[in-house]
Amino acid sequence: MRVLRRAIFAALVGAVLAVSMSVSFASPAHASAAQINADVRATLNNFYASVPGSRELASRAAGVLVFPTVIKAGIGFGGEYGEGVMLSGGRTAGYYNLVSASFGFQLGAQARTIIIMFMTPRALDGFQNKAGWKVGVDGSVALITVGAGGAIDTNSITSPVIGFVLDPKGLMYNLTLEGSKISASILEISLSPLG
Repeated sequence: MRVLRRAIFAALVGAVLAVSMSVSFASPAHASAAQINADVRATLNNFYASVPGSRELASRAAGVLVFPTVIKAGIGFGGEYGEGVMLSGGRTAGYYNLVSASFGFQLGAQARTIIIMFMTPRALDGFQNKAGWKVGVDGSVALITVGAGGAIDTNSITSPVIGFVLDPKGLMYNLTLEGSKISASILEISLSPLG
């Protein structure tokens, strides 16, 4: 019994350390607005080059929220954190962070990119008028699952909010953003175009 308690305690300490390390590596103190903007530019350029139809879809969106790097880590308990930018009309409309926690079998760390498109002004307003927007509670995100090199049929997408989750090898399948909370960041808003 005592060994089991020690093992549980060690797992909890490890999970807390893993999550705190992932958050500290991606915290606003480490990423400036200029760095996040540069990462968003590179992420979108890669997305447009690797997924045919994505540029057209993004141009039709009222807003595009891009999290270039979301770090997920855990040992039993886990968490994820990322910083991103909301683009509207090709301009920076705000800085945001994404946070979530989880419990279950998990070990290790991974990075992924999340792109969320608000396809209607009403969906974008609903997001922007919340102090903290929780996926699955305040709005749902229809994840688009296209294989690497696959094209998006922009005419068949009817959801007001759609999302893409990418890893270094391309788009990932069967993931959920449910429970992720997206909140405005404390970074200053730069209303310059990302170019």
